[in-house]
Amino acid sequence: MAPCFHHFNFLQKIFLFTLLVVTCPKSLSSHDEECLALYLFKQSFPHAPIITPGFRKFDSWKIKSNASLHGSDCCLWDGVVCSIEENDGHVIGLDLSESFLYGPLNSSSNLFNLVHLQTLNLAMNNFLESQIPSKIDRLEHLKSLNLSNSRFSGQIPNEISRLTQLYSLDLSGNPLKLQSPSLEKLVKNLTRLEELHLLGVDISSSVPDFLANFSSLRSIMLRNCSLRNEFPTAILQLPKLKFLDVASNTNLTGFLPEFHNNSLLEDLNLFSTGFSGIIPKSIVNLNRLISLSLGGCSFSGPIPDSLANMTQLTLLDLSQNEFTGTVPSLVSLTELTTLDLSDSNFEKRCLPDWLGKLTKLDKLYVYRMNLYCEIPSFIANLTSLSVLGMRKNYLFGHIPSWFMNLTQLTEINLSQNHLEGPISSSFSNFKGLQDLRLQRNNFSGRADLDMFLGFNKLETLLLGGNRISIVATKNYTNGTLPELRNLDLSSCNLKEFPAFLRFQHKMRILFLYNNKLDGLIPEWSWNKNLETLEMIDLSFNFITGFQQHQHFLPWVRLKYFSIAANQLQGRLPIPPKTMVYYDVSYNTLEGEIPPLICEVKSLQLLDLSSNNISGNLPLCFGNLSNSMLVLDLKRNNFQGPMMNTFTQGSPLKRIDLSENQFVGQVSKSLTNCTNLEVLSLGDNSFEDNFPFWLGTLVKLQVLILRSNKFYGAIQSVKTVCSQFPNLRIIDLSNNGFSGHLPQKYFETWRAMKSVYSGDSSFLKLEVSIERFDTVFPYSMTITNKGVKTEYTRILNIFTAIDLSSNNFEGEIPQSLEDLRGLESLNLSNNHLSGRVLSSLGNLKNLESLDLSRNKLSGEIPQELLQLGFLAILNVSFNQLDGRIPQGKQFNTFENNSYMGNLGLCGKPLSNECQNSKVLTPQQTNNKSESFFPSEKVDWIVIFSGVGSGLAIGIVIGHFLYTRYIDWVIERLGMRKDKWIRPLSNSRSQVLV
Repeated sequence: MAPCFHHFNFLQKIFLFTLLVVTCPKSLSSHDEECLALYLFKQSFPHAPIITPGFRKFDSWKIKSNASLHGSDCCLWDGVVCSIEENDGHVIGLDLSESFLYGPLNSSSNLFNLVHLQTLNLAMNNFLESQIPSKIDRLEHLKSLNLSNSRFSGQIPNEISRLTQLYSLDLSGNPLKLQSPSLEKLVKNLTRLEELHLLGVDISSSVPDFLANFSSLRSIMLRNCSLRNEFPTAILQLPKLKFLDVASNTNLTGFLPEFHNNSLLEDLNLFSTGFSGIIPKSIVNLNRLISLSLGGCSFSGPIPDSLANMTQLTLLDLSQNEFTGTVPSLVSLTELTTLDLSDSNFEKRCLPDWLGKLTKLDKLYVYRMNLYCEIPSFIANLTSLSVLGMRKNYLFGHIPSWFMNLTQLTEINLSQNHLEGPISSSFSNFKGLQDLRLQRNNFSGRADLDMFLGFNKLETLLLGGNRISIVATKNYTNGTLPELRNLDLSSCNLKEFPAFLRFQHKMRILFLYNNKLDGLIPEWSWNKNLETLEMIDLSFNFITGFQQHQHFLPWVRLKYFSIAANQLQGRLPIPPKTMVYYDVSYNTLEGEIPPLICEVKSLQLLDLSSNNISGNLPLCFGNLSNSMLVLDLKRNNFQGPMMNTFTQGSPLKRIDLSENQFVGQVSKSLTNCTNLEVLSLGDNSFEDNFPFWLGTLVKLQVLILRSNKFYGAIQSVKTVCSQFPNLRIIDLSNNGFSGHLPQKYFETWRAMKSVYSGDSSFLKLEVSIERFDTVFPYSMTITNKGVKTEYTRILNIFTAIDLSSNNFEGEIPQSLEDLRGLESLNLSNNHLSGRVLSSLGNLKNLESLDLSRNKLSGEIPQELLQLGFLAILNVSFNQLDGRIPQGKQFNTFENNSYMGNLGLCGKPLSNECQNSKVLTPQQTNNKSESFFPSEKVDWIVIFSGVGSGLAIGIVIGHFLYTRYIDWVIERLGMRKDKWIRPLSNSRSQVLV
């Protein structure tokens, strides 16, 4: 071919190569064809942008003007491997990893003409989310295929399953899906596999059992693949397995088997999976294990002592499990560089002393371990520590002076403890400090900001939630400051925006809440960070607006913004489309909600409460229910109907539209909100029947319809077995409901029937943004203990029923006695009649009982004395009579609890009880009772007088008269009086 090849320009070369392939195939060897295919493959990426300067393998792929394709020229190119043969060698290996390839890859690519390829590595490039070409099966001799981290997308093609020679398959780090084919179909015929790496691929299926038969498997990497169901335990016992990583598959369950002493496992990562059970003592047989990560699972029981014999371990993560007891001594694990014991149910104590002997420790995490002590002195021995995490314990006292000698520390997290005293200036010893978190302790005094800004590597500084006052004295310039990314100076007595912020241009998180900032937000505070800021919290200050009024919030990547509890004026700023958490509550904003807010499709929390915003809700507003978890519009001036477009499967958990001017009916599209926990529509003008269909929302715990225009009887759907099964708080007060109290509902409210015995918590939304976990407590306003109260947190142990100020009639239903967990019951201002149920004494948790302003009659049951927690009782303005129960909680109630009941007597009323019914204690002689049945009383008296004489007759007659006088009076229709027996030397009391 050489004689035919002379000097050509670049385009002429390409044309000639192509022409030669088509017109004179016999003149080209198979090797030359492969070299041509390689060169044309290179030319399909002509404009690869180099973002990071570096060597590109393509740079060596050159053909000189006097060169020929004959021979082994392309075998000399970087990344190309050819076979060694007597004649022309075939291209059998191609490694273009990290070669800055940029552009799509499709089935027409010349790459797939290299049919003798055995290894192909295209990792760490950018193929612009093109799909893996189906022509991949032309490379039928492939033994190793690596396409990891190269921005392939879409479905993994079934054709890969035909590459039966594969021993290594790596498709990790791409937004790929493996559903058709499934994982089972993809690898079923790849029986020679030694490495299966699919990290981050959306598999969404089980791990096939037959993988346990692939005896050649050495490495399985299936992290974050949405795996589910039980992991085949036998895989853990594969004879050649060295690496197993199935971390971050939360729906993948399993357990650890008994291990034999011939295991080759070196790295086992089950972090954040559903593995459970105990850790077997035989785990010690994994004597080659270097890294063991069991964090974020559900393992329980004690940590086995045998772990101490796994002396090869360098990383041990047992965090976030349900271990009990104490941590056994691991003093023999002298090679450990990383140890994480965080988040388990260990006994409350201090860290064990043996930790001080693990002198190679580089990272130590002991978050939430119930540590109750000062910072242990033996930590001074860990001079190699670069990371120390002791967040959320009960550490107290000062930070000791020796702590400042751990100068290798780059990350310090002592947040959420009870440490006190000033923040020492000796922190300046940590020259390489990158991350310092001291927030939410009891530190006090003045803290010099200049000291922290002297760390030129510092990226995270969190000092908020203490009792310190930040001071700064330097005049900052851009060249003297670290490039902070995360800053928390909340509750630091700041009176103005810190001046050094004007020089920051990489800030991601900025918390300045609960300070004394007033006036306008200066324009310079965001100019440098428009592209980077993702979380801003300026709540609980005195800010009135922006220096330059912003119709749109200017930060293009902002996800979290809270400026609640300020004095913000003007119209509602429109958040960027990236917003997740948007809270502008408790300000003086006005105007209407702009429809543009509907374009923020990522919004999970929207809190506009306690402003002066008015008008109708935008028609598109309901579309936000596709992403929203919390919608709080309470205490504004909204009017018109509520939105009627809640979509199927809406994730909404809390809706509060209370204290507005909404009208019409309650939207039936709320039935689509199957995750709803709190619904508050109180203090509006809704006019409707009771929305019984809300009873199908099985997660609903709080329902407030107070002060509207609801009317009619409360009826349940008979076809539904359980209505409102998890309801714990219901407020229907100040409406027009009528008929009898909803007895059927009382029978189905299961959550109120049992006394909560677990640890109390509160209803909340947990939002995780950029590794920061934000907790948003749910709030509500109800009347409890006679006072209208806004609860900033709703405890999960609180239960209440308020049906007051309606038109209910009839008797109090007996089914109320089953609601044993009830704490507050208000049935006042209705037309209830009959007696006060004695069975209300069974509601031992009751703290408030209001039955006032009804038509109840009879006595106050003595059984109510059993209500040991009762703090509020109001039975005023009824038709009750008799003696008020005395003793226990009843001794604390005043006159106004009973006023308006003319027949009541006894303390605390001034109306003393003068006459009591005198009753002789019942006879216990059953024989006498059977001998004198009540129907024969009159005849027995006559018979006794005639047969035994007048004297005996009088005695027996008097006995029978006193015993059966009530029956006689009732039979004769006479009035029943109160009979009192005066007792000497004691108060008068009713005898029962």
